[in-house]
Amino acid sequence: VQLQASGGGSVQAGESLRLSCATSGFTFADYSIGWFRQVPGKDREGIACIGKSDGRSNYGNSVKGRFAISRDNANNTMYLQMDMLRPEDTAVYYCAASNNLWDRTWYKPGFYDYWGQGTLVTVSS
Repeated sequence: VQLQASGGGSVQAGESLRLSCATSGFTFADYSIGWFRQVPGKDREGIACIGKSDGRSNYGNSVKGRFAISRDNANNTMYLQMDMLRPEDTAVYYCAASNNLWDRTWYKPGFYDYWGQGTLVTVSS
C-alpha cells in the first residue's frame, strides 16, 4: 500500500494550492479518504473527509468554505483544493484512507488505516 502526497509549497496569504495524493495497493474506490495536517508540538488535525459510498464530504471548522476535497476513483487519486490560504494553514499535510464507512469520528487519526508521507505547506503573510 502506498499513498504519495504532493503539491505542497510556499505561497502568500490569499493564494491557492492543490494537493494530490496518488494511491496504490488497495481498492481506492472502497475507501473513505481524508486529509490531515500537523504542526510541530500539536496533534494531527483532521480537516476533510469524503466517503466511499455516497461521496459525502465533511470539513473541519478551520477550513470550511476555503478547502475542498475530491477524489478520482478512475485514477486512484485524491485532491485537496486549498483557497484563501492563511498563515495559520502552515503545516505538513497528510492524506489517509479508511476502510470504515463514514461516521462522526472521521476527523480522528484512528479512523484511518493507511497514511501518506506528508507534504509541507507554508503560507506567509
